[in-house]
Amino acid sequence: MYDRTALHTAAQTLGDRRPVDLQHRLKVARTTAWRLWHGRNAPSAALAVRVEAHYGVNAAQLIKTTAPAGGEQAAI
Repeated sequence: MYDRTALHTAAQTLGDRRPVDLQHRLKVARTTAWRLWHGRNAPSAALAVRVEAHYGVNAAQLIKTTAPAGGEQAAI
């Protein structure tokens, strides 16, 4: 699951407060920046690399694993 709070925190330390700031810094489409900022989509691998390069947030911090429904462990 994509956790946008890590991106928001890192972006705000660099003065980026809106999706348009993300758009300009990462050089992505306006809709891509908006979706990433608002948590509508998780970043692709290529975009996660850009986020890490510009904001220092790696993919593991952006994408959090969630426990299976019902609190059960997944079978291996």
